[in-house]
Amino acid sequence: MRRSIGEQIWACAVWTLVGFFVLNLVGMIGSVVVNSFGTHWFNTWLPAGYTSQWYVLAWNEFQLPDILIVTAEVVGTVVLLSALIGVPAAYAMARRNFPGKQAVMFLFLLPLLVPPITYGIPMATVLYQVHLAGTIWGVILANLVPTVPFVILIMIPFVEQIDPRIEAAARVFGAGMLRLFLQVLVPLLLPGMLAAMLLALVRTIAMFELTFLTSGPTSQTLVVALYYAVFAAGVRPGQSIDAMAVVYMVTTLVWLLIALRFVNPTQIVTRAKR
Repeated sequence: MRRSIGEQIWACAVWTLVGFFVLNLVGMIGSVVVNSFGTHWFNTWLPAGYTSQWYVLAWNEFQLPDILIVTAEVVGTVVLLSALIGVPAAYAMARRNFPGKQAVMFLFLLPLLVPPITYGIPMATVLYQVHLAGTIWGVILANLVPTVPFVILIMIPFVEQIDPRIEAAARVFGAGMLRLFLQVLVPLLLPGMLAAMLLALVRTIAMFELTFLTSGPTSQTLVVALYYAVFAAGVRPGQSIDAMAVVYMVTTLVWLLIALRFVNPTQIVTRAKR
């Protein structure tokens, strides 16, 4: 069946906008990557020459090995703790009715709806008073504030789609709450857990405000270190900063590819709709 002229125009407009967006995105990323290898680049389409010295300079000057280790520790710990806290909490919210349940749900939504900077400043003040700010645990605690509610809200629909009769049958056969959760619910919730952990991973890597407010010289993640590289006092070659930006993009991509090795986004969407 042939489409009408209006549908064809609409489809052409949509694809034109998508192509324009993709072209700009590729152009911006490509310019950063090319400049990170360029020697000089003035009023020409391509740099005058290419070198990898900017990566060596960024690796040494910005202490990237230590920053990458801290980033991995923060991201891994936040994702793990978010799952350990968020999944049982989501089960309780989905299966139990109690006074003030709507108020609790509203509290879970607040860190996701309110800009992080608005609650990040008072939270950082409290962490400084208890001598946690500036440490890696302070950064982890700060990132847990929006991540745990995020995991809970993702997991609630996955819990609700499980037939309560399955849990009742497991209890009839003598399964306690811990055994029921580990041997019955966890296998059924695994796709949702992986989806929540994947999104928490991406969110934590990109979280700037809370990490910036609570990190110190030895607890900076890669995104905060990149900010300091751009705006800190002193003169730095733009190519070395672009090299650091490329390292950040590659690191994020590697984390994402590892996560996608275990999670298929199409399966997540399909299962969530059931």
